Amino acid sequence: MFRSLRLTLAAAAAMLLAAHGALAAQPIKIGFAMGLTGANAPNGKQLLQALEIWRDDVNAKGGLLGRKIELVYYDDQTLPTNDPSIYTKLIDVDKVDLLLGPYGTNLMAAAMPTIIQHKLTTISMMAVAVNRQFHYNQYFSMLPLGPDPLHAFSSGFFDIAASFKPKVKTVALVGADAEFGKNATDGARDNAKKAGFTIVYDKLYPPPTTDFTPILRAVQATHPDIVFVGAYPPDTVGIVHAAHEIELKTKIFGGTMIGLLATPLKVQMGPLMNGLLFHEDFVPAFNFPGSRDLLKRYQAIARQKGGIDPLGYGFVPFGYAAGQVLAQAVEGTKSLDHQKLAQYVHSHTFSTVVGKVAFNADGEWVKPRYVFSQWQHLTGNDLAQLQDPKHDVVVWPKEYATGKLIFPYTAALK
Repeated sequence: MFRSLRLTLAAAAAMLLAAHGALAAQPIKIGFAMGLTGANAPNGKQLLQALEIWRDDVNAKGGLLGRKIELVYYDDQTLPTNDPSIYTKLIDVDKVDLLLGPYGTNLMAAAMPTIIQHKLTTISMMAVAVNRQFHYNQYFSMLPLGPDPLHAFSSGFFDIAASFKPKVKTVALVGADAEFGKNATDGARDNAKKAGFTIVYDKLYPPPTTDFTPILRAVQATHPDIVFVGAYPPDTVGIVHAAHEIELKTKIFGGTMIGLLATPLKVQMGPLMNGLLFHEDFVPAFNFPGSRDLLKRYQAIARQKGGIDPLGYGFVPFGYAAGQVLAQAVEGTKSLDHQKLAQYVHSHTFSTVVGKVAFNADGEWVKPRYVFSQWQHLTGNDLAQLQDPKHDVVVWPKEYATGKLIFPYTAALK
């Protein structure tokens, strides 16, 4: 009888060990939505490649908690209406262990209620001020705008504008009628008023807009000294072309024009970008541990694969860094428990390819780090000029500046 009992217990133990081994062998599934088509595609494809590089790097070192990483993702087509159902599928059907994203302000805002309902943790990518509406303590933002992202997005732009003597006085605000455009122009409006400027034009355009000439003519009619724009990638191209078509006469022109961060669109615009003052989150001059090696590897993959941004400066480091923060939290807690992960992220500083990162109560960066740059002296549409720092000149803040702003805007066109 005792021999039989020992055999039964041994068999049960073997089954438990086998079950544990099978569980340990299963990959840790990380789910997210990414804009791989639609307006966000030029940048979404960069972020996806960055996450795939991060996955491969982690798996090459044995994975997380002894388990390989598997990425589970869906194209949200840059349509916010798709994100709630995608995240519901990731959580309820795919049974992912962890979440990232989505990418983009409008998309993240749409996904938030679903994530909050399930009490899960996520790290968004390049989403502006989303949590100011929710104050959800399991949300974190991979975007270096700091604790006041709404105003940070345009702070340098208006700091520069306020520094000139005689002073510039009037401002036109133009933005997409969507979460991102509203956030950009809301912050710009406050910053303009704080600096003492008079707003002479303040309108949002519907996202499907393709012809921006009437909008720019309306702006021109108000004779603004400053034109600030919050625009998506394809909108940026249309607005820049429209400005040249009507020969826009203003002293400072630019803003948060996301198309100025997408290399294929920059190649398309070429010298038309001269004089534009714009927000950047990562520039080649930054040299954080691993950042240059990451970009070198990404650029080699981009050359081989084709169809994705050949440089990756504005987005690739942040996609990889989002993965780094998540991995460090998992290893630090030895857990996949979302509440434990959130508590860990709130209470630690992380070493990433975009530098040291710590998060505040709303999941924004404690310390901001971003720049404003101006395109100068472009003479063609070749990639070499876009990589040359003498053309992409950092003009704010002083600690990162590589040159001075050409003022007024019309002088930069000559």
